[in-house]
Amino acid sequence: MPLKIPFDNSYVALPPRFFTRQSPDPVDAPELVKFNDALARELGITPGPALEMAEVFAGNALPEGAAPLAQAYAGHQFGGFSPQLGDGRAILLGEVVDRNGRRRDIQLKGSGRTPYSRRGDGRAWLGPVLREYVLSEAMHALGLPTTRALAAVTTGEPVYRETVLPGAVLTRVADSHIRVGTFQYFAARRDTEALQALFTYARDRHYPDAETPLDFLRAVIERQVKLVVQWLSIGFIHGVMNTDNTSVSGETIDYGPAAFMDVYHPVTVYSSIDHGGRYSYDNQANIIAWNMAQLASALVPLMPDSDAAIRDFTDAVNAMPGLIRAEWTAAFGRKIGLANAGADDMELIGELLTGMAENRADFTNTFRAMIRGEGRDQFTDPVVFDVWATKWRERLARESDPQAVMRAANPAFIPRNHRVEQMIEAAVAGDFAPFERLLRVLSRPYEDQPGAEDLTRPPRDNEVVQQTFCGT
Repeated sequence: MPLKIPFDNSYVALPPRFFTRQSPDPVDAPELVKFNDALARELGITPGPALEMAEVFAGNALPEGAAPLAQAYAGHQFGGFSPQLGDGRAILLGEVVDRNGRRRDIQLKGSGRTPYSRRGDGRAWLGPVLREYVLSEAMHALGLPTTRALAAVTTGEPVYRETVLPGAVLTRVADSHIRVGTFQYFAARRDTEALQALFTYARDRHYPDAETPLDFLRAVIERQVKLVVQWLSIGFIHGVMNTDNTSVSGETIDYGPAAFMDVYHPVTVYSSIDHGGRYSYDNQANIIAWNMAQLASALVPLMPDSDAAIRDFTDAVNAMPGLIRAEWTAAFGRKIGLANAGADDMELIGELLTGMAENRADFTNTFRAMIRGEGRDQFTDPVVFDVWATKWRERLARESDPQAVMRAANPAFIPRNHRVEQMIEAAVAGDFAPFERLLRVLSRPYEDQPGAEDLTRPPRDNEVVQQTFCGT
């Protein structure tokens, strides 16, 4: 049976200045590495023979109904505004409406140059493709909004970075690829007509109850607050929270230098290009408010009274720290077994995190151990934990089932950086068994899995990953 993707495309109906119509560049010898059958069923996709799917998901053959295009957008990158960015190595094949009635994008990443490529070659190498496949599917299993991975294909062509590397293409699925930077693109050009068309499209697709740009902004803010607090609750660091990497749908998007913390420290940075710590673990809450301020600025031209709009939009953004604080207290309260943590519990949570930072405690393993009433062995000075735990257990006495609350909030398994790097090294050598194993274990992150205990182990000194990279 041939591959069938039930395309139902809508973005292509927007004005031509929103994108460039373009097909992917073909590659020499595509081979299918992985196809996500479960996601395909959700999308209503009928799989085909491996050879056919390799051709399609490498960009060599266009499936019936595809409307390939590269999207235009702008963005603040590390605080500096770039008015012209866009899909420099990605092609949106089209959209499907999944079995739940949700519209989803299907995009090829690493599919060749576009008019937005700037100095890049438009290609990706195998490492970042497998990294995004593993991290995005792990994020989904952890219960966080995220793009998904539908397929990974090797191209049979070399990619030239610091060394020669094997080329690959990722097929990414998203609720949409509309970014804060998409709104900034038209606002920077004073193209109010296009800005209105984008607002109407994004509102109808993601927030149909939002009647005005202010309603839309508040709805986006609500999702972003929840998303970033969820990141913090699992020790995730996005690494490059530019406005062009902030999706208005509220999904985690772009896993270039993304990483999960091992040892807890609030100023942890992994990204090789984040020299000033702008996107450190603890600063992500501040940055999402900054990014929402940029969205608000882009929406102002749509309002009939700009002065009133600025006041209302400013109030919406200024409310974010309080929203984040309340969401954070609830999320971290659940991590220590409190079903409904409040302001009075913030000191208890804060004392634990301070002790973890000072005692080089592993973030994931400390919280997981607390399900068993343990955790002291994660501290260089276990007495620090013991002193805190006395107060913690007194607080738990008021809870009905703290173990169940903690079990639902604290994964046993995350995609640890050193395991991801080891997986990539093996795959480059032709061994995809570690990749398959990571996917299998990370699909059930909250379960104890006998035989997989090694994947919970923090890195040894010689395994510590100091930096992660964008993968361009």
